[in-house]
Amino acid sequence: MALASTFGVTLAGVAGQLVEIEADVSAGIPGLSFTGLPDKSVLESRDRMRAALVNSGVAWPNHKVTVALLPADVHKIGSRFDLAMAMALLAAAGEVAPAPLARTAWLAELGLNGRLRAIRGVLPSVLAAKRGGITRVIVARGNAREAALVDGVEVRAARDLTELIAWLRGEGEPPPLAAAEPDPDDPDPGGGDLADVAGQTEAKRALEVAAAGSHHLYFVGAPGAGKTMLAERLPGLLPALDRDAALEVTAVHSVAGRLLEQARLVRRPPLQAPHHTATVAALVGGGSHLARPGAISLAHNGVLFLDEAPEFSPRALDALRQPLESGVVVLHRGGGAVTYPARFLLVLAANPCPCGSRAHECDCAPQARRRYQQRLSGPLLDRIDVRVQVDPVAHAELFADVGTRESSAQVAVRVATARAAAAERWRGMPWRSNSVIPGSVLRAAPWALPHQVLRATEGYLQRGQLSARGFDRVLRLSWTVADLAGHLAPTAGDLAEALYYRTGWAESWAA
Repeated sequence: MALASTFGVTLAGVAGQLVEIEADVSAGIPGLSFTGLPDKSVLESRDRMRAALVNSGVAWPNHKVTVALLPADVHKIGSRFDLAMAMALLAAAGEVAPAPLARTAWLAELGLNGRLRAIRGVLPSVLAAKRGGITRVIVARGNAREAALVDGVEVRAARDLTELIAWLRGEGEPPPLAAAEPDPDDPDPGGGDLADVAGQTEAKRALEVAAAGSHHLYFVGAPGAGKTMLAERLPGLLPALDRDAALEVTAVHSVAGRLLEQARLVRRPPLQAPHHTATVAALVGGGSHLARPGAISLAHNGVLFLDEAPEFSPRALDALRQPLESGVVVLHRGGGAVTYPARFLLVLAANPCPCGSRAHECDCAPQARRRYQQRLSGPLLDRIDVRVQVDPVAHAELFADVGTRESSAQVAVRVATARAAAAERWRGMPWRSNSVIPGSVLRAAPWALPHQVLRATEGYLQRGQLSARGFDRVLRLSWTVADLAGHLAPTAGDLAEALYYRTGWAESWAA
C-alpha cells in the first residue's frame, strides 16, 4: 500500500492553475472516494478509470482508494483529470514506478477502452504547467500539435493507457515527442482584397484610419453599397500578431474547442461576424457553471463585425459597452467568475431605414427611420470613433479598371507605418495604439494641442454636440490621422478630418 502523486491543470477561462493529484491505496472497505471540490464529471471518472484500467490489462485495486485534488478549495471541473488520476492511482497501487510522474502533467480524458481522448483548453493548460515548474506534459494525440505550440516544455502524445503503462514499466518506448505546425512567414490574411471593392474612396479611407489606430467603426448605407465587403477586408489591413498576442488569441480559441488536430498559432487578427439573432451569451460568453468565451473574446486582437446592427437585441448590443472600455469581460456563474480578454475592433453596419430599400424606393415615415436608428443606444454610439455614410457605387466606378484600385497589401503598409509611429511615441507607457490613450494624457503636456488647432473641436464641445468622451475620442483619432500623414503632431487639418468622422460635419481641411 502506498501514496503517489502527479499533476493536472484546472482552467477558469483562459487562466490555468496547476493541480497536484494524490492517490492513496490503503487497507479498508474497497471503494474510491474524491476530495478537493470535484464536480459531477470528475466524480464520473470513477467508472471511466475502472473500465480503462481493466481494458488495458491492469487489475483494479481491491482496496480503499482516496484521490485528493489539491488545492482543495478550488473547483475541479471536467474530464481533463482522468489521465492524471489514473496515473497517480497506478503508482500508488505499485503497477508503475512513481519517479517518472514527478514534474509531469497529464492532460487527457480516458475512454472506456483506455484510449486517450483530446480535451479543450490544452494550450492554456500547458502554459500554466510551464509556469508551475512542470517540465513534461503528456497529452492525447489529438492535442499534440496544440500542446507543442508552447516552447520550453517536453510534450509527448500517447495513444492509450497500454502505451503509457508499458513505457513506465520499462517495457516499451516513450510516446513520441509532439511537434507544432511550422508558422508561415507570410500568413494569408484571407477575407478578400480591398481592390475588390469598387469606389467608396471615403469609406476605404475610414477603414484605413480605423485599422491604423484600432478605432471602432460604423457604416451606414443602402443595401449593396459594399458595407459588408469593406468590413470583411479590415483584418487584412491589420498587422500579423506577435507571438505573445498570438498565444493569447490561440488560448481563447483552444478553450472554445476550435483548434484540436489542425492546431497552429492564430497569427492573423481573427474576424467574428455573428448573426443578428445572436443572444447576449453568444456575444459576451455564457454557459452553466463556468462560462465559455463568446464572440467578443474569439475576436480578441481582431475584428467583431455586426452586420444589420439595429436588428440585434438591444440587450446584446449594450452588453458590449463595458468590454469596449476595459478590453476584458468578467462572467459570473454558479461555479465562479471567469475573465476572458476582449479587446476587439468593433465594426457596425446598418441600413438607414427598416425597409432596407434604396433611397428612391423607400416609403418609411421619418418617425420609423428615427426609431430604427435609435435602436443603437447613445452610450454605445458614443464609443464609436468613426462613422461613415456609404453611398451606392457610381456606374463609372463599378466598371473602372481594377488595376487602378489600391490593394489590401498597399494600405497595410501605411497602417503598419502609422502603428509603428504610435508605438514609438508611447514607448515606455502601457499603451500601444492611439484608441486606448486616456484623454487626460492627450489633454496634458507634452501632448496637449495648441488652442488654434483645437478651436473648431472646442466649439462642438461647448455647444453640447460632443460629449467629454467624444472630445477625447476626436483627439485620439486626430493622432491616428497625423500618424498616417507622417506628422509629428496633429494639425488643424488632421483634427478636422477626425471631427468629420465623429460628427459628420467637416470643417475646411485647408484651415
